[in-house]
Amino acid sequence: MWDSFLKTVEQVNSTLNSYVWGWPTIILILGTGLLLTIRTRALQVRKFGESLNTTIVPTFKSLGKKRQKDGRVRSISQFEAFSTAISGTVGTGNIVGVVAAILAGGPGAVLWMWISAFFGMVTNYAENVLGLYFRKKDSKGNLSGGSFYYIAYGLKWKWLAYLAAIFCIFASIGMSGVQTNKISGTLSEAIVRASGGTANAEMIKLIVGIVVAVIAAVIIIGGIKRIGKVASMLVPFMSLLFIILALIAIVTHYYRIPEAFAMIFTKAFNFNAVGGGILGFTFATVIKKGMARGVFSNEAGLGSSVIAHSASETREPVKQGLWGVFEIFFDTFVICTLTALMFLTTFPIADLNALDLEADGLDSFMSMSMFSTNFGAFGTATFSIILPLFAFTTIIAWSYYGEKGVEFFFGFMKEKNRKYPVTIFKVIYVLLIAASATIHSGLIWDISDTFNGLMALPNLICLVALSGLVAKITKNYYDRKKGAKIEPMLSAYPEMNEEFKQDIQSGDREMN
Repeated sequence: MWDSFLKTVEQVNSTLNSYVWGWPTIILILGTGLLLTIRTRALQVRKFGESLNTTIVPTFKSLGKKRQKDGRVRSISQFEAFSTAISGTVGTGNIVGVVAAILAGGPGAVLWMWISAFFGMVTNYAENVLGLYFRKKDSKGNLSGGSFYYIAYGLKWKWLAYLAAIFCIFASIGMSGVQTNKISGTLSEAIVRASGGTANAEMIKLIVGIVVAVIAAVIIIGGIKRIGKVASMLVPFMSLLFIILALIAIVTHYYRIPEAFAMIFTKAFNFNAVGGGILGFTFATVIKKGMARGVFSNEAGLGSSVIAHSASETREPVKQGLWGVFEIFFDTFVICTLTALMFLTTFPIADLNALDLEADGLDSFMSMSMFSTNFGAFGTATFSIILPLFAFTTIIAWSYYGEKGVEFFFGFMKEKNRKYPVTIFKVIYVLLIAASATIHSGLIWDISDTFNGLMALPNLICLVALSGLVAKITKNYYDRKKGAKIEPMLSAYPEMNEEFKQDIQSGDREMN
């Protein structure tokens, strides 16, 4: 009965996915990024250096220093907001997802991931700017924002905002399902290998799912502050470890680097299938897999990471927007590119052509093999640590996104009563973490892709409609930096704009 149910879900999702990730969505993603690039005068290029100098560089300099607290607003630091956002984006999609994209769409899919990321840098910037500009503050001083807020109060389409909140809730469940599924698959594969094939893989997956659910529950109960602290500790460690190992593996096979880049560029415009194996994909498959996995990985256009950024202490929307530029760059152009090069230089193309691409869990198996081939038992052990950490931080970040979606959807209730639907969501979220550990991995990926696409649609529509406002807020910020005496655009609400303006003028929050 369960198998029959899953088969029905797979068929329904397959049909829905073909529409959600059809050409209109792909054109909308690229078109939105192109429009924002034009209206901000290629901000992701012009201000890329500033995005480094005003975000990650000063953050490293300030590590260890005590942060000044603000009694009026309950917020988290810019780095904690960034870490929460990047933990939601840097997950299994950056390793297993990239491998899956190459296996499903060929090496050319990587180029389309880069293209989506280039435009995604300014798309994510715009999301953050609008997210902070339209965020709200509750009676306790908690700051909340996201795509549903700027759709409701910027575009003023409440019905679309509620739809965006619903899609966000389902997307959070789908995203956590993928992460848990890959944690359980990775650890069970490692244990089965270590036992010589005697261990029960399904039982291990279930146990892993329960353990992940329990640990996640403890962190999720603590809210955004605890999530931010955990993410800010784990993200730098796991990212640095992965970067070092990936660089070692790529350098070891340096002679295959030219071939890897050649395949990425020449197979990105493969208009006709040319036979079986990894090279036999049509242009439509290559671009769709590249775009879908790119969006899955960096989340630009989804309106998800802006939910974490909106909880930041900064008063300047543009400053947090610049964190978004760096976020997408780091996620795709650093982590995903290293994964792709590591994979394509480790395995000769002839070996990849011989694979059974229909095999369940092939992406996870090949991801682990990529590490074990380069580093032996140490590689297997390290991969079994890195991937679960990547995945786990994504799980806790998306729990917050889903929680905020529930909070917004039930906004008509009194503030004190909203905790009940939020609590119910958290319980369901944790239970589904355990349940998703044993489901067919291909189905989990496809369902998550569908929910991500649905979440992106209302957000992208709003970004197009409010692109002029993004440009206006950006100009206002840089004009003030040049010394212009004009009214700051810090919030869409006069009372909050005045409050934030006073904070900046008093030196509590510096613009520069």
